[in-house]
Amino acid sequence: MRFLCDVHISYKLAKFIEQCGYQAIHVNNILDKWHSKDGDIANYADLNNLIIITKDIDFRDSFFVRKSPKKLIKINLGNISNNDLIVLFETLLKKMEQLNTDVPFLLEVDRDYINYHTL
Repeated sequence: MRFLCDVHISYKLAKFIEQCGYQAIHVNNILDKWHSKDGDIANYADLNNLIIITKDIDFRDSFFVRKSPKKLIKINLGNISNNDLIVLFETLLKKMEQLNTDVPFLLEVDRDYINYHTL
C-alpha cells in the first residue's frame, strides 16, 4: 500500500507508516506543498495509486460526488495526539491488509468505530 498524507497529517505518522514497510509521501514534499489544491492532490493520488490520509471533509465530499480521490482515509478525531494516531494506525494498517484496496474506498475513522464505504 502507498499513502499520501495531507497537510494536517504529521510527518511522524508518515514515518511510522514507512517503518511498517509501506510507502508514505507527505503533501508538503510534492506539487505546491502546503499550497496544493485539494483537486490537485486527489488527481496526484489517483494517478499514482496512493491512499490519501486526511482530516479534511472536502476530500470525503469529493469522494462521493466526483469519485476522486479513489482511495481515502478520513480521520474524524479532532486534535488527536500524534502518538494516539500512530497507535490507531497500527491496528488500521493490519485491517487494511485484509481489504481489497484495488477498488475505490473510503475509510472513516472515529474513536469508537471505522466506517468502510466503496463506490
